[in-house]
Amino acid sequence: MSCSTPFKMRLVHLDLKGAPPKVSYFSEVFPLFHALGANGLLIEYEDMFPYEGHLRLLRAKHAYSLPLPLSPQFVLKHAAFVHLREVALFPNTLNPHEAESLALVKDMIDQILELHRGVRWLHIGCDEVYYLGEGETSKQWLQQKQNSHAKLCLSHMQAVASHVVSQHPGTTPLVWDDMLRDIPQEQLQASGVPQLVEPVLWDYGADLDVHSKIFLMGKYQECGFQRLWAASAFKGATGASQALPPVEHHIRNHEQWLQVAGRGPVDSLQGIILTGWQRYDHFSVLCELLPVGIPSLAACLQSLVHGMSQLVVRPRAHPYSAATYNEKQPANAVPFAHSTQSSGGLSDHFCLWMVSGGFGDDVKLRVQHFLGVSSLETMDPVSEGAGSFPGSDIHALVTQISLHLHSSVDILLERNRFVTGWFSPYHRRRKYIHPVMIQHIQPEALSLLNRWSNLVQQLEAALQLTFYPDTVEEWLEENVLPSMQRLQGLLQDLGEAAAPRPPPASPGWDTGQNP
Repeated sequence: MSCSTPFKMRLVHLDLKGAPPKVSYFSEVFPLFHALGANGLLIEYEDMFPYEGHLRLLRAKHAYSLPLPLSPQFVLKHAAFVHLREVALFPNTLNPHEAESLALVKDMIDQILELHRGVRWLHIGCDEVYYLGEGETSKQWLQQKQNSHAKLCLSHMQAVASHVVSQHPGTTPLVWDDMLRDIPQEQLQASGVPQLVEPVLWDYGADLDVHSKIFLMGKYQECGFQRLWAASAFKGATGASQALPPVEHHIRNHEQWLQVAGRGPVDSLQGIILTGWQRYDHFSVLCELLPVGIPSLAACLQSLVHGMSQLVVRPRAHPYSAATYNEKQPANAVPFAHSTQSSGGLSDHFCLWMVSGGFGDDVKLRVQHFLGVSSLETMDPVSEGAGSFPGSDIHALVTQISLHLHSSVDILLERNRFVTGWFSPYHRRRKYIHPVMIQHIQPEALSLLNRWSNLVQQLEAALQLTFYPDTVEEWLEENVLPSMQRLQGLLQDLGEAAAPRPPPASPGWDTGQNP
């Protein structure tokens, strides 16, 4: 594989705290990851890891029997470990003052590394510790003049990382960098943390600030961090309930990271982690399913592997384009991708323009080949047989349902003149309708229900092959059931209204015809 990327390591992140695929799906998709340019995985097991002993209660119902940021959230939601929360009400943050807290984390690390002997890196998390310092013990500790939130964070990070380094030689801890960004340089240097961990600078924005990232990299290097990592996103970063990844957003994010790597300190970035978040936290809904994110991952990985010399976007394609990118298309540019969904609705058709004559055409052809489509510009994500990658049937059906189910029901219930004029909510509550109007409403409603019922059955069958029953149930209940219930409710009300009954005796109700 010819490779012009500045990122020697390209890890695909698997977030298993929601919609964990069956092992059989991984066996299909891992070869594709490798072919696309990935050369490593970051597996965020959460409760899918087969913990043993007193940690066995952490296992999810469908935890893998065989096999990696460490997040305390899925641990602290269990009653047995509630006493280790920093703030009793919230399961987001571990109490760093409790000796049992560190012992718990060490035990989790040891069990994971026992099954994954010889791994080069272990991600120990440490991001978004929102409530650190809010517990009563921490508040008392912080009253001492020499103590601070930064010191509290660094001391716990140092303790966890020291355990990894001392007990598992050859394994280097990784940490998310957001808790480190604002800590004074001198304090970071004195903590000993830079000699123990490699920070992962994460930013999933399409408008990532290249200059600030380069500045931050310089700060970390001056503090003594020997190696740094970047983290982008190919899905799961643009909305907690996002069903379809906005591909253009994610490609822009990777293009920005390429600029950071190209303009920052030489060889300072060890690699990049392409994150694919599945939930924002253990209490949120599912975002984009892994099979639905494969086209985005393919485009992002191939862009990283072959580099990007120029990217230009049509002015109306995305709100970021006017502020960030040259709106004029080069004469030798070629279209790269197809329409997609943005947060809150269907976006305009977008087109990513990549300079032809260089790697641009090559990247486009490679992605088409890997996905099994004849053309990215004309690819219909809902047509039968659109794509041959693992999970392409799920991608096609989820796309159709996400883009059209809710809107088609809205059109019938809120814009059909017979429904709004002769079978309004007022009529439906009283089960009252002019008999002729049933003929105008019922056939269309039945046709719509039958159409979607057929597609939902196809999707449910496809989901069952890839995911466990709880994931299938959750996704359908969140994304399909509300619209189907609205349709079924309309037909049920029509049936009841069609039953013979006297007109309601209501003052002012005119049951006659207009003159």
